[in-house]
Amino acid sequence: MTLTLGIVGAEDLVHRVVAVGTEDASATLLPLPYRHESETVTIVEESGERVDAFLFTGIVPYTIAADAGALTRPSMYVPYDGATLLRALVELLRLGHDVTRASIDTLRRSEVLETLTEAKLPTDHVNVLPYRPGLSSDDIVAFHRSARERDDTRVAITCLGSAFHQLETEMQAIRLAPSRYSIRATLQALVLTTSGRHAGDAQVALGMIELPGPDDHLTGDLVTLGGSLAALPDGGHLVVTTRGLLEQATGQFTRMPILDRLAARHPAVHIGFGVGRTAADAESLARRALNRAASIGDTAGVVSMAEDIDIVFEPDSEGHRPPERGQESLPLVARRVGLSTQTVLRLRDLTTTRPDGLTAHDVAEHLLVQQRTARRILKRLERAGLAAPMGSRQEGRTGRPPTVYSLHL
Repeated sequence: MTLTLGIVGAEDLVHRVVAVGTEDASATLLPLPYRHESETVTIVEESGERVDAFLFTGIVPYTIAADAGALTRPSMYVPYDGATLLRALVELLRLGHDVTRASIDTLRRSEVLETLTEAKLPTDHVNVLPYRPGLSSDDIVAFHRSARERDDTRVAITCLGSAFHQLETEMQAIRLAPSRYSIRATLQALVLTTSGRHAGDAQVALGMIELPGPDDHLTGDLVTLGGSLAALPDGGHLVVTTRGLLEQATGQFTRMPILDRLAARHPAVHIGFGVGRTAADAESLARRALNRAASIGDTAGVVSMAEDIDIVFEPDSEGHRPPERGQESLPLVARRVGLSTQTVLRLRDLTTTRPDGLTAHDVAEHLLVQQRTARRILKRLERAGLAAPMGSRQEGRTGRPPTVYSLHL
């Protein structure tokens, strides 16, 4: 099946991405341009049913959509790497402009300074404004104006089209556009991620439910799973569904409404779901999940997957809404994802030093573990709804760019 990717961003950048992407027939690209980044959320929400995934032409529209909770499909953004900046600097130098007095927005300061240093250009009079959530085009324009007045900067280099259109009438300004390499690499990563998600949605999900007595309402409780219900010889109940339906019914593995409903009717409830590529795998994982649920207490639910991933759910006994992501207690978060409280605390500390997202390499370095272990930790957090892939980042190494995650701890 050919995937359809929605390309969201300023019109000229959307056309650039589509032009590069049509060289590879692995996906159909649907242009979704806006006139101003403030239209991002509306465009994403109106286009969600027509696409399998979204590719944003930069971090700004991606963050706007993510912060609004509009991303219900796999999504990434094309990064603006050092090569993008270097190409712009070369063009400015060719035109005779002084790039040693420049103001640059959106890019990371370390990346800018490294690029300039490698080009043997001084950095004393270069001002950098890294992107952060909530940064508006007015903030970016104000930064460039302030740099010109304070440090006599001669060139404004911006990644935001709306800021560029204001600045170009006031000073020498240039707008960065993502490189062909960044576009191609991100498109490939998004296609692989989305294809993997679709394959995962079709995985078998088996659930085992243990109750202290009969329940005439159980069939109705399971309607959202769209599967079948059967009785087990030991008096339990077997649910057969798919990962996609289970993920949908649990809010991307962040809550288990059926556990709350059953807990309101029974003094003890144990639910175990196993997700595997075959029925045998799913059954084995479901039994593991049920045993762990029973070991937690009178009422608990667990979803078990490959690579020792267990996601734990406990009922909302007071009838309140479950806490928003990022507001749960550390012990509860740790219990849900099968990590120690200390590990979750250290990850929370790491996010404060990586506002633009972190990679498996960052996690491995911070926790002093192997990258394989770090990737497994990030996958556990992602499946528990506590981490989300933001895109990819080329860090000067060969091979596929590592995935950048935002953590909600």
